Amino acid sequence: MACYLGFDPGRDKCGVAVVDSGKLQFRAVIPADEVPGELERLRRLYPLKTLILGNQTTSRQWQERLAALAPDLPIYPVDERNSTQEAKEKYWRFYPPKGLTRLLPAGLRTPPRPVDDIVALVLIERFLAQNPGA
Repeated sequence: MACYLGFDPGRDKCGVAVVDSGKLQFRAVIPADEVPGELERLRRLYPLKTLILGNQTTSRQWQERLAALAPDLPIYPVDERNSTQEAKEKYWRFYPPKGLTRLLPAGLRTPPRPVDDIVALVLIERFLAQNPGA
């Protein structure tokens, strides 16, 4: 069993996702000040093997903070460029548009909520694509 924790860092909110053996187990957008408690909870629930961290906004600060919170959990930065756009597209696959929204071209649709959790999933997918034996 290989559980990966994806982490989309942010100043006010962060996205987290857990993937186990290629299957999404958990995802959420959490306030930044709740990260320590949520990380502890996720470590109790899942045998986390690796933390995959987006390498853009506030990444350096979060990498230091996460390393202090979970020193035994290896952290791998992943290129985060265009991940928000990819997450927005993936959002509509998770939640197909209904009503008038479905008539809008895909590029004009805006998800009704933050997609940081889906960005965290995208980061895991990118890591696994770059490290197939991981």
